[in-house]
Amino acid sequence: MNPVWGSTFGIVLAAAAAGLVIWPLAGAGWAWAAVAAVLAARVAYHARHLASFLSWLESPDTDPLPVGAGIWEEAFARLHQRLKQRDEEQQGLLRALSRFRAAGRALPDGVVILDAEDRIEWSNPTAEQHFGIDARRDFGQAISNLVRQPAFVAYLEERRYDEPLTLRSARSDAALSIRVIQFGADQRLLLSRDVTVEQRLETMRRDFVANVSHELKTPVTVLSGFVDTLADPAIGLSDAQRSKFLGMMREQAQRMRRLIEDLLTLSALEASGTPEDEQEIDIRPFIEKLAEEARALSGGRHRIVTTVQHSSQLKGSRKELTSAFSNLVSNAVRYTPEGGLVRLGWRIEAGRGIFSVEDDGIGIEPRHIARLTERFYRVDNSRSRETGGTGLGLAIVKHALTRHQALLEVRSEPGRGSTFSAVFPARRVGAPSAARAA
Repeated sequence: MNPVWGSTFGIVLAAAAAGLVIWPLAGAGWAWAAVAAVLAARVAYHARHLASFLSWLESPDTDPLPVGAGIWEEAFARLHQRLKQRDEEQQGLLRALSRFRAAGRALPDGVVILDAEDRIEWSNPTAEQHFGIDARRDFGQAISNLVRQPAFVAYLEERRYDEPLTLRSARSDAALSIRVIQFGADQRLLLSRDVTVEQRLETMRRDFVANVSHELKTPVTVLSGFVDTLADPAIGLSDAQRSKFLGMMREQAQRMRRLIEDLLTLSALEASGTPEDEQEIDIRPFIEKLAEEARALSGGRHRIVTTVQHSSQLKGSRKELTSAFSNLVSNAVRYTPEGGLVRLGWRIEAGRGIFSVEDDGIGIEPRHIARLTERFYRVDNSRSRETGGTGLGLAIVKHALTRHQALLEVRSEPGRGSTFSAVFPARRVGAPSAARAA
């Protein structure tokens, strides 16, 4: 039986029993009075507890739950249990919401929650940066009133979200990929991702393909033309002409070979993070050998000198460092007029090893220096091709030095020459082997 009905039935029985006991002793009037008194006491008991309960309902969040007796004690205990369970559920929901917001704030992509009318309900800091909005200030504002780019407004209005939209950030020149995902009954997630790097890489890929195609097109065209000429029996060529054509064909073939070798070298450097064949390289004989190769390339047209201030050992890949240093030396020889000076140097500064190639050649304008290590970037296209350059030399230098945790520094002045320096960290520089043995 329900405890409320059991308690009530008990009180009725008690009142009836009291009346039956008093009736023969004091008469019917007193008997009915006793019954009324018992029932009145019960009504007062319920009224007092009900008044306490109604008073508590006026401010249930601050006032403690009333303390009851009898059946009200059990009722208040059950209510207390339910309230405690509700509070625990609310705390759980708040913790979950807090974790969701923390996760949303940590996302590298922008997230904006929109209602059915595209009004802002919440956004993370990344979205605020992308769209130039403020989550608190702009709460309830239509996103199209704040981001007024026509393409974005049309994207929201058309409600066709199968393909992402690409637009520029409101606060920077970053490229953003925008997507809208519908969820719930009438809400949407507006997602934004910075794709500036991806677009730059795609541009570099297209430029690379175009540059390689352009670099190969000229020698292939020349070779094809000479082959057709030599193969045509109707064209009478003298031995001198034939020899000249074959020489030009050899030059173009060598040009393609150099380009392919540089492409393979660059690809190998980019394929892994660190050199696998590191060894201790004695700097003095290493630089002297580079100077001998420079003299052979110059053919006596330049003065090639070396200045090794400190005998040291450099830890690294001999093959990769030879490729990097040779590119710097050959550039200096090719771009220095006849009779000019090319100086190969090595010194130690603050523990760091510095290999430098200095020339008094034509120099480079400041606006070109930042782009020198880009693939196929040339300050002077015609001069670079005349000197046999592929446009990949300094890109190879940059990647080889990066794999050795080294930096390429460039100082140049038009008409007065240039200095290219490879700066190695102190941990790659050591004393020469003879000094260590002593």
